[in-house]
Amino acid sequence: MGESVSIDDVMAHAAAIADALGQMPLRDRVSALNLVRAKLHAVSPFRAHPVDLVLWVPAESVEANDYNPNTVAPPEMKLLELSIEEDGYTQPVVTWVEEDGRRETVDGFHRGEVGRSSESVRRTTMGYLPVTSVNSERTDRGDRIAATIRHNRARGKHRVDAMSDIVQELARRNWSDAKIAKHLGMEPDEVLRLKQITGLAELFADREFSEAWEMS
Repeated sequence: MGESVSIDDVMAHAAAIADALGQMPLRDRVSALNLVRAKLHAVSPFRAHPVDLVLWVPAESVEANDYNPNTVAPPEMKLLELSIEEDGYTQPVVTWVEEDGRRETVDGFHRGEVGRSSESVRRTTMGYLPVTSVNSERTDRGDRIAATIRHNRARGKHRVDAMSDIVQELARRNWSDAKIAKHLGMEPDEVLRLKQITGLAELFADREFSEAWEMS
C-alpha cells in the first residue's frame, strides 16, 4: 500500500497549482482550470451529478436548441440580464456535447442567450459561459428533448403549441404514449390532448378506435 496522503499535503499541491495558474494568460488559464476540475471530478463521490463539474467554455461554442418550449417576455429577459450583471451566473447552462466538441443547450436556453448577446455580461465573463454536461449516454435527440422538458416543467412555463410539436416529434420517433408520459412527466390524458392539438392522424396510429369513428 502507498503512503497515506494528508489534507495538508493536498493543500500544498493545490497552492502550487494555483500559483502556476495565476501566471498563465487568460485562454491557457481557463483551459487548465477546466482540466484540473475534470481531474477532481473524476475522483468526486458526486460525479454522477452533472453540477459536480462546471466548466467555462467560449460562449459561441454553445448552440441554442431548436425545440425549447419556454417563453420569456422581453421585460423578463431584461431582468435576467440584470440579475446576471448584478449577481453573476448562479446557475450553469446544461449542455449536450457533440462528437466534434460543439455543445447544444439542454437547459438554460435564455441564460445562454444573455451570455452570447449581452455586451455587459460578456465583459464580466470574457466571452465564456459556465456549463455542465448531461450524461453522455443520452445520444438520442429524443432523450435530450425529454431532459429539456423535465427541467422546464419542474420550474417554468412553456407554450402549449411548442409542447404539442415536441410530442409530435417524439411520436414520430416511435415513442409510445406511455414512454412520452413517463419521460416528460405527464399524465396519459395530457399526452393525448397535445396530440389532438396537432390534428395529425398519424399520431394516433397506435390507438384502436371503435367503428363509430369510421365514416361511411
